[in-house]
Amino acid sequence: MRIRHLFILLAVLAGPALAGPVVPSTQTEMTLSFAPVVRTAAPAVVNIYASRIVEQSASPFASDPFFSQFFNFGPTTPRVQNSLGSGVILRGDGIVVSNYHVVGGAEEIRVVLADRREFAAEVMLADAAADLAILKLTGAGGLPALALADSDHAEVGDLVLAIGNPFGVGQTVTTGIVSGLARAGTGGGGGAGQGIGYFIQTDAAINPGNSGGALVDMDGKVLGINTSILTRSGGSNGIGFAIPSNLVAQYVAQAEAGNRQFAKPWAGIDVQEIDADLAAALGLPAPQGVAIRQIHPQSPFSAAGMRPGDVITALDGLAVDGPQELGYRLAVIGPGVTVPVTYWRDGAEGTAEVALAEAPGSLASRTQRISGDTAFAGLAVAALDPAMIDRLGLRFDVTGVVVTEVAGRAARTRLQPGDVILALNGEAVASPDEFAAIAGRPDRSWKIEFLRGGRRVTLRFSGG
Repeated sequence: MRIRHLFILLAVLAGPALAGPVVPSTQTEMTLSFAPVVRTAAPAVVNIYASRIVEQSASPFASDPFFSQFFNFGPTTPRVQNSLGSGVILRGDGIVVSNYHVVGGAEEIRVVLADRREFAAEVMLADAAADLAILKLTGAGGLPALALADSDHAEVGDLVLAIGNPFGVGQTVTTGIVSGLARAGTGGGGGAGQGIGYFIQTDAAINPGNSGGALVDMDGKVLGINTSILTRSGGSNGIGFAIPSNLVAQYVAQAEAGNRQFAKPWAGIDVQEIDADLAAALGLPAPQGVAIRQIHPQSPFSAAGMRPGDVITALDGLAVDGPQELGYRLAVIGPGVTVPVTYWRDGAEGTAEVALAEAPGSLASRTQRISGDTAFAGLAVAALDPAMIDRLGLRFDVTGVVVTEVAGRAARTRLQPGDVILALNGEAVASPDEFAAIAGRPDRSWKIEFLRGGRRVTLRFSGG
């Protein structure tokens, strides 16, 4: 009888590869074990222990984003902060993928395999926006590794397993289904649809410590990297999120190519999702795609002939139905590729060939440091070129200069790197030269208008 059950199990597991998904039809099939899939996948899922040094203040208000702008809460003391997470081996020579929030900023990373072997690891490429980190194990070779599935072929209802180390209790497997696709969350980037917070949703239990572990399909391939849960209590409530494997594949490829930072194409467009009312106004047959509200003159979409009012419905043949989905599709494709973009204009469908590239601009060549007898001596500012606009997530019509460094006398201004200075003493500034000219005047009182974290702030102080 056991032999017969084994043949049935193999047939069920092989079914999706041979003839599409198979729904269990008998009690025997419904009681079969996932053990063969777990045996294949579990050895490649690892535990990750990361240590980082953090500065801690005695004041509870020191970490408050509002009060910390205006008050000095005194000296801080360093302490060691440890984090626990999971990871997945994708190459036999020790290429491991995990979450950024597990290893980001870590000074020491230790990886423990399922067979208890331990390796030191270093970060090859890390990106907080996508919450992904690619690691390389020191001195590793011949390790068990998992292949990446094609996440674009996932369907709601597909069986999946989540493998990780929740709460540090040891490797644990939970089962569930793909309960949703194209789930959007918070990601990096700005109004141009550059965020890549785009997830596979699952009801397989994901708990603290599962972060960075594998969401595995029934072929034993990695469908996604578990990253977060939707919860009010801190425990799993049946809604977990995984980063799609196709995005992971692009990160691994760039890490293996030697990139230290993730390179993603710049859209140079500000888009909005299409609802029923907007679809009717635009003559679309159904609410689908994203409408271009604003386009930067240097945008590759502008170079391809697209303009505000166009509705992008597909990128490289794959549907686009939201700003995050557009950012995700661009990130998966990567820069240096020309792709067909399907769009809707004036009641008809069209296609444009868009050459994807990174945002143009050079921080080093556009930076100016303020010197002389001025309150701003030691301040460095840079122009808002497309690269800087993309990095800060700003609207395309914002004009000003961005603070890149604060030192010397300029520290008294309370400005911070990343602040976008809009005006100085009531005069708008559009370039580093304009800012330097105004800052060099012998004024004794100053009014600075700037953006910080998307909020407009005004500072007044005396000094020269």
